[in-house]
Amino acid sequence: MHICHVNLARNFRGGERQTQLLIEQLAAHDIVQTLVCRQDSPLRQALSGVENLDLVAADQMWVGHRCMPPVDLIHAHEARAVHWAWLHARLNGTPYILTRRVPQPVKDKWFNRQTYRGAATAVAISSPIEAHLKARHWCPVTRIPSALSHFTRNTTVVETLRQRFEGRYVVGHVGALVDRHKGQSLIIDTARRLADTHPDIVFLLLGSGEDEQRLKRESEGLDNVIWEGFQSNVGDYLAAMDLFVFPSRNEGLGSTLLDVMDAEVPIIASDVDGIPDIVIDNESGVLIAPSDAEALHDAVLAMKDDPGRGARLTRGACQRLEAFTPEAMASQYRTLYARLLDTSTN
Repeated sequence: MHICHVNLARNFRGGERQTQLLIEQLAAHDIVQTLVCRQDSPLRQALSGVENLDLVAADQMWVGHRCMPPVDLIHAHEARAVHWAWLHARLNGTPYILTRRVPQPVKDKWFNRQTYRGAATAVAISSPIEAHLKARHWCPVTRIPSALSHFTRNTTVVETLRQRFEGRYVVGHVGALVDRHKGQSLIIDTARRLADTHPDIVFLLLGSGEDEQRLKRESEGLDNVIWEGFQSNVGDYLAAMDLFVFPSRNEGLGSTLLDVMDAEVPIIASDVDGIPDIVIDNESGVLIAPSDAEALHDAVLAMKDDPGRGARLTRGACQRLEAFTPEAMASQYRTLYARLLDTSTN
């Protein structure tokens, strides 16, 4: 079985992490793979040690087709990749599937109808995305959720971080600094309300993005907000957090939450889109209404004042993780590939 993955994203975000995890897991089952990505894609470095993986450079839908080896199936991992896969199918007849990771409805345009109808199947990572795609009636749809990353920890770094925040209650957040998506301005609002009444609470935010400078301006004068920037060692930082907040305004699934659960950190997250597929309110975390800063403020204080509740929620979260491992995700994709190709799995 030879699978070609296509991901033409410029940056490295959740979808690229999931592409990496899948390719690594499939390689462990001796599946031959090709990755079509940009010449400057961070995926090239992330996957540099994977065996039986060829790389093909492309940054537009019409580039890279002549460099492709014969493959059995193409897997498109984001929107531009779907266009590339559709064109390759037109040129070479190679079947393709696509994974839809974002909750926004696919616009009912001619080209979208063509690219989705041409797919052997669409994969939705969450129940709301699955429901939307099925309502379109453009192609078969199945659901395969994203996976946790199994972040490693450096005990020395973790201890340094804990010493840095000794005596503070660390409320963490990890995500691209895009407020219309991740809702970081709600965290700033909560920090402002708590600055005088609860000076022991500190908000630690990891990530970079288009709203970085605006968000930093909004938090000027707040000593309880720390912008840590993009950090590759997320696992070390999660180990130093007492609570994780994720006030997203929209979210395909929120795979970051799986890593937080794996780190045994209690969660407060928005009750929006695919997040409830992961976080069951009062069982594996706390769900609040989206875009509600007052609800976030109240939930943070309630969690801080009841550490026993946080411990119970993290236990409940850990019990749900078996269905969200990289091995589980790859197994479902291998079964899907084999069914579409009418072959047996490895």
